[in-house]
Amino acid sequence: MSTIRLGDEAPNFTTQSTEGEINFHEWLGDSWGILFSHPADYTPVCTTELGTVAKYKAEFDKRNVKVAALSVDGLESHNGWIKDINETQGTTVNFPIIADEDRKVSTLYDMIHPNANDKLTVRSVFVIGPDKKVKLIITYPASTGRNFDELLRVIDSLQLTAYHKVATPANWNNGDDCVIAPAVTNEEIPTLFPKGHTEVKPYLRMTPQPNLK
Repeated sequence: MSTIRLGDEAPNFTTQSTEGEINFHEWLGDSWGILFSHPADYTPVCTTELGTVAKYKAEFDKRNVKVAALSVDGLESHNGWIKDINETQGTTVNFPIIADEDRKVSTLYDMIHPNANDKLTVRSVFVIGPDKKVKLIITYPASTGRNFDELLRVIDSLQLTAYHKVATPANWNNGDDCVIAPAVTNEEIPTLFPKGHTEVKPYLRMTPQPNLK
């Protein structure tokens, strides 16, 4: 079983989904991606999660993020369950749900944790950059539904820090001040951060978010 760490290339795979066959890397193209697993179809927490993702599609699109869900159930089960999601959550599922009955993808991404459950996937989340590298990994137990507002917040941070020499402090939200990366010298700051900065300590320098007008 593989162990995936931050910075590793996200394993590629070709498999069936509710939107047809997917070659994961080709499907991602130049987009960012979220691959997330749910323990099983026709379960209550998962139903609310997938409904929430469908409602957030415009937010993911705005950030150039493609989302795919996965469980160890098959296509027939997925397609039947989608009807329930649409009905109970007042939405329309608008992203692929990957069928993984042979657990090929679950094994590639280490989504089955035997001490939690030896048959079902845990709630794994992988955020993948356009370079196909893993940027974020979060694992929840089956009993705890995910906070997709937090995932949007993290993607905002990942995209900001990928293109600007900043980091984001605790509880940062889009629009808040950022931390200037330690590798940036004081002499470079006026050029890189023309909005100015505040030096709290020599190692803690704050600047307005650089990608906002």
